[in-house]
Amino acid sequence: MHLMTRDRSFYKSYFSLMCFIAFQNLLSFSVALLDNVMLSRYSALALNGAALANQIQFLLQMIVVAAGEGVVVLAAQYWGARRTQPIYTISGVGLLTGLVFGAVFFAGCSLFPKGILGLLSNDAEIVAAAGQYVSIIRFTYPVYCITTVLLATQRSVENARVGFAVMLSSLFINLFFNYCLIYGHLGFPQMGIRGAALATLIARCFELAITLIYTFRVDKKLRLTPQKLLTRNALLRHDYYKYATPIMLGGASWGIAMFIQTSIIGHMSGDVISANSLALSVFNVISVFAYGGGNAAGVLTGKLVGSGEKSRIREYVYTMQCLFLMTGVVTGALIFTLRLPVIKLYGLESEGAVHYAKQFLLVLSITSIGTSYQAPCLTGIVRGGGLTKFVFYNDLIFQWGIVLLFSLLAAYVWHLAPVWVFFILKSDQLLKCAVAAVEVNRFTWIRNLTKGGEANGQV
Repeated sequence: MHLMTRDRSFYKSYFSLMCFIAFQNLLSFSVALLDNVMLSRYSALALNGAALANQIQFLLQMIVVAAGEGVVVLAAQYWGARRTQPIYTISGVGLLTGLVFGAVFFAGCSLFPKGILGLLSNDAEIVAAAGQYVSIIRFTYPVYCITTVLLATQRSVENARVGFAVMLSSLFINLFFNYCLIYGHLGFPQMGIRGAALATLIARCFELAITLIYTFRVDKKLRLTPQKLLTRNALLRHDYYKYATPIMLGGASWGIAMFIQTSIIGHMSGDVISANSLALSVFNVISVFAYGGGNAAGVLTGKLVGSGEKSRIREYVYTMQCLFLMTGVVTGALIFTLRLPVIKLYGLESEGAVHYAKQFLLVLSITSIGTSYQAPCLTGIVRGGGLTKFVFYNDLIFQWGIVLLFSLLAAYVWHLAPVWVFFILKSDQLLKCAVAAVEVNRFTWIRNLTKGGEANGQV
């Protein structure tokens, strides 16, 4: 057996899925980066306020994307087994779950906006600006939830093109309305940070419209209808929550941990907040191929397990690990090479913010190599193979037992420089590589989750 498979159909499927998912994620993150760039040129206060408020969106995103991933884990295996009927029920349950979380976040931001934002920063001006942003952006939460789960359903049947088309349209709409509403061009009122939020709301509604039209009118693989999404099956609903709950708990845990990380950074200084916002925005954009590879690996692994083609799993898994490492090296090199031009483009006003941004991007150029390997191995291959609990427990140990503990000590007890606090916050991306390498190559993660599927076992 060769280290890299010679099966051309694998590479065609993998790179097709990876590229469309990566470009979808790239466009999604570019919307946020676009907001940041345009707001930074309006005022530093508007930038920091939006960055703070978007941490709420990030927490919701982690949970709802996880609800969608729960759909993918099960649906991809049924797709591999060539059984579409169960996918209807699974998608419907995932959609309802996402909507419940969207409603909870909307209610929280409507009733307690200042209390929630006050947990993230003690700067009254930044909290006030974030409150203006949240007063509008909260209406995007339910809309985002529907779009995300429906696109996850399409991804589970190897259809990632629609997600790319949706996000491409959204980018141009967001760009246009940002230009009009932030600065007051073309006869529109100058709304500043509220304009950025309104532009995002308009773009989210457009995303939903395209997704609904494609799902119910254009798609020929599943031919979904609202009635099919309401199909009830207690056994499938139980399976969804059994395997999706660890993913959602992991997403919530990760989101809360990032919430705390933002709070740690947010209590340092405005310069550190600005630098952190820039660094993470750049990383999100450049690392899309790493996460796209993980999503592609999850779909292909689930399809193989569901179809019972265990003889090919080992060969494909070795190949994917090599591809993950190559992606990591390229990603790290890009962040290192582009760090100075991006900082200049971002238009940071303070020399302190520029100084911290350079340091933070240097750290990410190293840790991104680890991210590109361990994240696709664990959230792609292991989770896609059916072992959803392992990733949750692993993240709990590293995120809460190591990263948050030592970063809190570094910030508030040892009083280390911001760059060292930032490095500790990202250190789990390197530490988890050892766990990923061992677990993924044991092949004990294979779980056929389809009813009537083959017995579980090692290849």
